[in-house]
Amino acid sequence: MKVDVYKRPDGEGLFSYLVLPHEKPLPEEVTNTDWQLHERDVDFERDGKRHFTLEAEDAFMQIGEKGYAITHLDQRSGDGAA
Repeated sequence: MKVDVYKRPDGEGLFSYLVLPHEKPLPEEVTNTDWQLHERDVDFERDGKRHFTLEAEDAFMQIGEKGYAITHLDQRSGDGAA
């Protein structure tokens, strides 16, 4: 699946990621935060690996349920470079 990846700082040096199917607009419920485009047109696969701090199967489940996937609080990245 091709996706666009957004990143935002969460404070204390932590970052969250939001993944949307490629070229879909940010959903209304997340537009009031400071998401910045991190990467566009990325291959996001069901390969059992982590992608941008997101577990692949969890991300696909989130995308199926609400149209996007977002990092869980306990999965945020501390270096900002996932």
